[in-house]
Amino acid sequence: MWERLRYLLLLLLWLHDTDSFYVPGVAPINFHWNDPVEIKAVKLTSSRTQLPYEYYSLPFCQPTEITYKAENLGEVLRGDRIVNTPFQVFMNVEKKCEVLCNFPNKPVTLTVDQSKLMAERIREDYYVHLIADNLPVATRLEFYSNREEEEKKKEKDVQFEHGYRLGFLDGNKFYLHNHLSFILYYHREDVEENQEPTYRVVRFEVIPQSIKLEDLKADEKGMCTLPEATGSAPQEIDPTKENQLLFTYSVHWEESDIKWASRWDTYLTMSDVQIHWFSIINSVVVVFFLSGILSMIIIRTLRKDIANYNKEDDIEDTMEESGWKLVHGDVFRPPQYPMILSSLLGSGIQLFCMILIVIFVAMLGMLSPSSRGALMTTACFLFMFMGVFGGFFAGRLYRTLKGHRWKKGAFCTATLYPGVVFGICFVLNCFIWGKHSSGAVPFPTMVALLCMWFGISLPLVYLGYYFGFRKQPYDNPVRTNQIPRQIPEQRWYMNKFVGILMAGILPFGAMFIELFFIFSAIWENQFYYLFGFLFLVFIILVVSCSQISIVMVYFQLCAEDYRWWWRTFLVSGGSAFYVLIYAVFYFVNKLDIVEFIPSLLYFGYTALMVLSFWLLTGTIGFYAAYMFVRKIYAAVKID
Repeated sequence: MWERLRYLLLLLLWLHDTDSFYVPGVAPINFHWNDPVEIKAVKLTSSRTQLPYEYYSLPFCQPTEITYKAENLGEVLRGDRIVNTPFQVFMNVEKKCEVLCNFPNKPVTLTVDQSKLMAERIREDYYVHLIADNLPVATRLEFYSNREEEEKKKEKDVQFEHGYRLGFLDGNKFYLHNHLSFILYYHREDVEENQEPTYRVVRFEVIPQSIKLEDLKADEKGMCTLPEATGSAPQEIDPTKENQLLFTYSVHWEESDIKWASRWDTYLTMSDVQIHWFSIINSVVVVFFLSGILSMIIIRTLRKDIANYNKEDDIEDTMEESGWKLVHGDVFRPPQYPMILSSLLGSGIQLFCMILIVIFVAMLGMLSPSSRGALMTTACFLFMFMGVFGGFFAGRLYRTLKGHRWKKGAFCTATLYPGVVFGICFVLNCFIWGKHSSGAVPFPTMVALLCMWFGISLPLVYLGYYFGFRKQPYDNPVRTNQIPRQIPEQRWYMNKFVGILMAGILPFGAMFIELFFIFSAIWENQFYYLFGFLFLVFIILVVSCSQISIVMVYFQLCAEDYRWWWRTFLVSGGSAFYVLIYAVFYFVNKLDIVEFIPSLLYFGYTALMVLSFWLLTGTIGFYAAYMFVRKIYAAVKID
């Protein structure tokens, strides 16, 4: 046992080390002194509204020509709208204070509507997200009063938050962060003699400040003077009238020992992962112990049952006993609605293949946060292409269940789950459109997704369904009687809803810690990077779902209830109910959402997550139970 635990810890260490890998083909950019380092804007986000907005939806200073970056599918679905900004930053060139807009000697005048909108975004706690050399800007959560104290505490982990706050509230007054102090860290690369040194950007920080117009003292050349920290007043935004202000910035460069390959480590360690380590190891140990206990109990019980049933001299006594052998003539009787069941299982196979490949590839570092939108883009395309496997398994199971209308079954498999997802997303998208948010999927992108669905996924599902339906159906080890056996009255604990509650605890316990990090990444704009842990948790989830499904179907058959097809699928997905409960808990305790549309978006997307998780775990449990049932009935003498 200790040897196994030792190997498990070595595996965890290896998985943790894989987090620093990078996407093959992504090359670093080498800068020379005074080379321009472009600062781009991504979006504005708020965990209170869950509605991202474009950077220029607010009256920020604009460059002469606004240029949007060509984005992949994942970036569009995330609401990213990457655009250039007028910040002029050059490699290793300091700037003390410079006015941002085109008319440096004239302040920017916000109209009443613009002031009202700016104040509203400050009240909603919006963050501004910028990038430099593909590195997101970050704000330190703790500052030190003097340089000596900072040097002493360099050993301490400094916490960051993504982006910077647009402004802050003080009572009923709104204040805007109109001055940005950029701190960029560079790593000097080793070069040969007589060559100009090259630099690489390894960190991008900002200190936002609110400084009143009169305290900035801008001159005709666009230069300004920052006031003393103790004597400056913040820049207030009055939403009831026009406001005059200056947008300014400064640039400071610092040399760093961090190498380019490790530059994302700062962003990916923004929370205390020690708790994560201990929680994951605890979950792994608990689930393995529980799975071992369940396996030992059921294997010993089954061996005893099979040995008793196979004793030729006790045939008459055996036939009088109650148990799972008595329903051998009905256990493989096709259930109601076999087409819908096989279609749902086909979609579950699609999800399983997609999630397995995505997590494994991300664990190897090929879908790291440095490759923006790659994770979501890969997931979308993989789900489309995995339709051939979903169709194959659905078609073969449908034929096993005595189905005949394979074309209708293939269409149902290709449209049932994706249709529900598309319908919910379309309705939610209409609300997001109404808010003019960048999170709304543009109409051309929606048409492209529909073309992918009907041009890639649908034909592949039909192709897989055709070959699966033509393949020999699964062999059942016993014959099915023509007349169904009467099912005795079941005890209260054999109720399907009780089974769902009982079966969902173990799989949910294996992954609820990981669920917190996933929810934080989705709803609080954090980076998720522990894919090594996630892969391990996914394996544990598969094992626990399979174990609990086998136990539940064994208890059901022992109670002489042979209607296990649908019930196994429903009960195995019981952990989705606990995911829903956890989502409600997270909404109440972690998020500060009070408005209708953000709440609708949260619960709408959560419903899709719960539905997908139910299909995934239900499919895993169903196939585990199906193999178990075929195995035990093949091991006993029936005739």
